[in-house]
Amino acid sequence: MAVNAWLSLLVAGIMEVGWAIGLKYTEGFSRLMPSVVTIALMGGSFYLLSKSLESLPIGTAYAVWTGIGAVGTAILGIYLFGESRDLLRILCLLMIVSGIIGLKMFSGK
Repeated sequence: MAVNAWLSLLVAGIMEVGWAIGLKYTEGFSRLMPSVVTIALMGGSFYLLSKSLESLPIGTAYAVWTGIGAVGTAILGIYLFGESRDLLRILCLLMIVSGIIGLKMFSGK
């Protein structure tokens, strides 16, 4: 059961990246299709997060979900929007990833 919860959480995190990036393309929700896709990804992400919480601790699941979203969004921001590739910024992203791994390893699930 815990494997399904972690898989749901992973997909929820990826969907969070999708809706975060999608917000950029909605132009304040003034563009229909990007807005519809972004809202659908939001709903799916929250739903899968809630399903993962049936088996995982809230603190761990929420931290992992936001970590996946933060790291994924920052990486896509670098590639899609030319955001900073500063070494310290990359090191900070690696610290978030190490925190996500640590939470997974020590969650007891």
